[in-house]
Order: sequence, then structure tokens, then C-alpha cells
Amino acid sequence: MQTIFVFSKCELGQAYKVADKAILNVKQVSEVHSISGEYDLLMKCYLEDEIDIGHFVTEKIQTLAGIKDTFTLIGFKAFS
Repeated sequence: MQTIFVFSKCELGQAYKVADKAILNVKQVSEVHSISGEYDLLMKCYLEDEIDIGHFVTEKIQTLAGIKDTFTLIGFKAFS
């Protein structure tokens, strides 16, 4: 299982609509947080090992209506 974090910039006034669409329409998105700073949303996604991260982000996340830009980080290990 791969864990990625996708930071998203949204069209003005669209962050909450984008968050709802991501949670409802993209099964790999486990959490969406509204955040401050350069980006509007932070999405935590879990991908099966055989899923290509680049294709997932460009085809499933960047195509959501209201998204202008993304920045993706790959998680290596979760600590608890």
C-alpha cells in the first residue's frame, strides 16, 4: 500500500466543493483537510502498490472541477 499526500490549490470559493467531490468520488482519498498557506486542501490517499502515482494524481485528482494546481508528497512510513 502506498500513502500519498496531495496539496491542492482551488479556484476561489471552491475549496469545500472540491473537498466534497474528492471524498465522494475518489475511493482512494481517505481524508481531506482545509489548510492555510499556499494550498487550500490536503488530501491523504492510499493507493494499491500497482497503481501509478502520476497517473492517479493527473487523472483522478487534477481533473476534479475546481482544482487549479497540486503538489504531491509520498509517505514512506507511518509512526504511531
